[in-house]
Amino acid sequence: MAHFSQHSLQQLNTLDPDLQRILKEAIKIRDFSIICGYRSKEDQEKAFNEGNSRKHYPHSKHNTLPSVAVDIAPWPIDWHNKARFIFLAGIIYCIAKRLGIKIRYGGSWEGWEFKKQTLYDYGHFELIK
Repeated sequence: MAHFSQHSLQQLNTLDPDLQRILKEAIKIRDFSIICGYRSKEDQEKAFNEGNSRKHYPHSKHNTLPSVAVDIAPWPIDWHNKARFIFLAGIIYCIAKRLGIKIRYGGSWEGWEFKKQTLYDYGHFELIK
């Protein structure tokens, strides 16, 4: 059975309880890593400078504690295999819907129709509050 690594557990503990609930259910179905939950000012500026975020601190959803955003990746990680990310996103979305938790997915910011967009962030999920 899949389980979270020590790094993933550390990141999980920085998340809003609703995101924690979703991810704890998802790991029972599909193995994945939690890449990033909360980002400090230093971490956010690094993400921005490396092109991994479009927002400066404190304007990212990752910058609240607990964080209302999370970045995950299916295990083993292959950043070029979009299909695996989208499959995992379907699992996350179904669990969130079952739990009554509203989320937004970085692979389709405006909903689940997968319309053309300028930013694709296939591992990103955030709470809609």
